[in-house]
Amino acid sequence: MPGSSLTDRRKAETRLDIARTAASLFIENGLRATRAEDIARAAGVAPRTFYRYFATKEEAVAPLFAAGAQQWAEAVRGAPAGLSVRDALRHAAARALVPDGDAEALEWVRSLLRMAGESAALRAVWSDACHASEETLISVLAEREGGVGTPSPSPSASPSLELRLVAGVASAAVRVAVETWAAGDDPAEGPAGPAALAVVCVDRLEGFRWP
Repeated sequence: MPGSSLTDRRKAETRLDIARTAASLFIENGLRATRAEDIARAAGVAPRTFYRYFATKEEAVAPLFAAGAQQWAEAVRGAPAGLSVRDALRHAAARALVPDGDAEALEWVRSLLRMAGESAALRAVWSDACHASEETLISVLAEREGGVGTPSPSPSASPSLELRLVAGVASAAVRVAVETWAAGDDPAEGPAGPAALAVVCVDRLEGFRWP
């Protein structure tokens, strides 16, 4: 229904607005000093509205983590059909993990990942985003597999061990690349940026048997 679609979009926009506000406050004032009520007030919503979307202040930045992680998985979906899995992953990494007009979001991710080193709650949010991206990648790889002459699994079928392994290895490579970049001070673009590092990580998996 069009109304439901509009409502969903508005909810997604509200979630992202709160996420951006939370990230900004965490970076400006520190994670410990920032309360959920502070985030709600700065985002222009009532505390009860905040808690309708997020259970904790750390979870408020989940949309920022999820957006980047899902963008990478969807970029694999958009890779040219004739590419091998490895080349599709390289293609996606080189295009999805770049500023693309929103360099601030990547810098927020860098700062948040550094904070996660001292916050188990924030690490859990990052881990959940990576896991969700991996699940999306499993579906994407199944679709690509089906598109080259192999029947893709039915919606009720469990992904094969090989499919899960490929998605897990690929996701780990990208996660390591992003976390390595975040730990340093190099810009998001260039040979030490997350996109370039992700390509390097995929290339170094030479012994892995890609489908």
